Amino acid sequence: MPIGVFDSGFGGLTVLGALRERFPEQDFIYFGDTANAPYGERSAQEVVDLTIAGCRYLFGRGCGLVILACNTSSAIALRPMQEYFVPADRRVLGVLVPMIEAIAGRPYRGDKRAEAAAQNVLFFATPGTVKSGAFERELALRVSGPRVISVACGGLVSALEGGDKAAAERIVERAVAEALEAAPEPEMAVLGCTHYPLMEAAFRRALPEGVNVLSQGVLVAARLAEYLERFPQFASCGGALELVTSGDVAVVREEAARLFGVALPFKAM
Repeated sequence: MPIGVFDSGFGGLTVLGALRERFPEQDFIYFGDTANAPYGERSAQEVVDLTIAGCRYLFGRGCGLVILACNTSSAIALRPMQEYFVPADRRVLGVLVPMIEAIAGRPYRGDKRAEAAAQNVLFFATPGTVKSGAFERELALRVSGPRVISVACGGLVSALEGGDKAAAERIVERAVAEALEAAPEPEMAVLGCTHYPLMEAAFRRALPEGVNVLSQGVLVAARLAEYLERFPQFASCGGALELVTSGDVAVVREEAARLFGVALPFKAM
């Protein structure tokens, strides 16, 4: 069966790219809910409702496993979905736990908390993800010791999708400066939005030399490899890819091409 990858827009394509590189024979269906993006400034209930609708669509397309490639959805919607929505024969995974495991320096198995591999962690994300507090909450359940400085990069996603690279760089510079005021000597920085790898070079320029910058795609792919070893029923071997949007197809194709520099064959859901 195909694996579904859900995102509020285009940022999840950075995760999808890492997944396809790691699993070239796996079938994937990517659903970008561009008609309702961005999620980062929506209410918690709206995020839950929209994420459930997206996963319901992917389940209906035959996906047994859905990866929430949207940090806002992972932070706000994943836990309530697992409590009252996800069917017993389906699975939904988020992108926050692989990042948290990287900070811990080991996989999380539900046992005692690990000592953090870093004491000062900068977390850059959308306003919705930061406001939810989910990253700090989930980290505290698994890792002891780290101090987390969370900074909302408001407007960064819109600047990227609008092609305003100069504005995006200014937002990154301001966000990093704010974080460094609170923690001048961080060991680790987390790019907590799937759009942000597109600005990884700007984050690295603004951060002190030697800071370990965590970006999600590779970490999520490694986590999925381990997961499929334990649950091979969710894998397939065709290598097919389908890109679906809830928005205007022509506009989405144009914006995706501007963002990634290649034509992407999105189609309507």
